[in-house]
Amino acid sequence: MSSALSHFKPKSAVDRLIMGLDVPTVEEARALVEATAGDVGVYKIGMELQFAGGLELARQLASEGHKIFLDVKLHDIDNTILRAVKNVAKMGMTFMTLHAYPKTMRAAVQGLREDGIDDLCLLGVTVLTSMDEDDLRSAGYGAPLAEVVAARAADARNAGMGGLVCAATEAEAIKPIVQDELVIITPGIRPAGSAAGDQKRVMTPADAIQAGSDYLVVGRPLNQANDPRATAKAIVSEIEAAL
Repeated sequence: MSSALSHFKPKSAVDRLIMGLDVPTVEEARALVEATAGDVGVYKIGMELQFAGGLELARQLASEGHKIFLDVKLHDIDNTILRAVKNVAKMGMTFMTLHAYPKTMRAAVQGLREDGIDDLCLLGVTVLTSMDEDDLRSAGYGAPLAEVVAARAADARNAGMGGLVCAATEAEAIKPIVQDELVIITPGIRPAGSAAGDQKRVMTPADAIQAGSDYLVVGRPLNQANDPRATAKAIVSEIEAAL
């Protein structure tokens, strides 16, 4: 795959804002898109919505010209990953996630290369932002969290991935590892005054941009806002100021 920057580098502050459509129904998701279109660059469809008709919604939104981030976090045997990635590419998605295990990433990249696909950005998920050092230890990891993230960043670059998903608190440290070859997407973004919820490694939009994030994923502060468009505009303004 060619450098992610040639296809996927954001061109404006609006481009950098990814809205998580983390709602239970397609109708609610569609309403949020209509309420924010033009002030959000990318719409993320995660598992909650995928199991409620979200995959078809993803196809529809992509066909209407929206950039869609399909957050599937795939991890399976090589052949399954390779074939699944090819099918996701046919849906018109801009981004999709898989867990940043070396074999999984290599199989995904092979799937794109076999079909000559260069318009789907594969994202390796390093360590979920809802996890901290204690969570990693309880899952059987012996290395510190920062070392796990750094190792997975290097693996993603070596595999030819398009980007990484990591906490904004790690973006600055992994930038020298991925250089300009991968885009960095950071969830766990919380505007000043927002509740952290179940996220453990969070950062404000301005701080995340200054740390090296290319795209910011904002979920509940946006999709639960009384005025999602006004909230999106405020986040974009904060991004512009940080840039």
